[in-house]
Amino acid sequence: MKNFIYPCLTIRGKISEAAEFYTQTFGGSKTGVSNPYVIEIQMSGQKFLLLNEGPSSNPNPSISFMVMCESAEETEKYWNNLQDGGKIMMALDSYPWSPKYGWIQDKFGISWQLYTAAKQDSSQKFCPTLMFTGDKAGQAETALRFYTSIFPNSEIEGVLKYAEGEGDRTDFVKHAQFKLNGYVAMAMDSSAEHGFGFNDAISLVVECETQEEIDHYWNQLTAHGGSEVMCGWLTDKYGISWQIVPKIIGKLISDPERGQRVMQTVMGMKKLIIADLENA
Repeated sequence: MKNFIYPCLTIRGKISEAAEFYTQTFGGSKTGVSNPYVIEIQMSGQKFLLLNEGPSSNPNPSISFMVMCESAEETEKYWNNLQDGGKIMMALDSYPWSPKYGWIQDKFGISWQLYTAAKQDSSQKFCPTLMFTGDKAGQAETALRFYTSIFPNSEIEGVLKYAEGEGDRTDFVKHAQFKLNGYVAMAMDSSAEHGFGFNDAISLVVECETQEEIDHYWNQLTAHGGSEVMCGWLTDKYGISWQIVPKIIGKLISDPERGQRVMQTVMGMKKLIIADLENA
């Protein structure tokens, strides 16, 4: 699977432990970058970046990961591992939408929704799921339209609203699925008082081939109330954090001769400029 978009999880001080825990739980391996600051892991062909420093916020369930499981046995195996030091959000049980489903926050603060279904229900094992809460509740559908208008080869695959008596407003999204350049993600609204919302502890990384791509995503995602942060980070108008980076940045940073100069250049930027990084 081409990792054009992938998640970055801030797990301060414990990325080595987390990398081992996730690859043992779900199967996978460390690949590419691995140093005291960042570890890249691959699980079912999907890239996850674990970040040791950066945002001061902590992960919360406003962004969770739907895990597509092919059997109840597979679901239970993951659940049993994730329970170690974790917090149950929804008990592992049979529900109308899945014969075996559970929602759990692991000991590192990352939330997983384990969903048992036929393999053909999704071509992607791990799907980031955005929960619009607080002052963002009710904005899921407009957010999906916004995101799919920015990325190529994108579409909204389905939007299911709450029915009468299901505990929320009937104009709110109960579940939606969409693709950003083929990357499957999900979304929902919730008007309940959760006490959390989107923050920068979990961000979505977009790898770009050219400066034109960086400019496009940066300008579009910071528009209409979004904000520039630093080092290629931004926050969009819904509060979701993105990292817009050149695909070659890993190679440049790992270069023993100029890696430190490249990092110093990155630290002085908001939007990343490929030519300046190459010339560092």
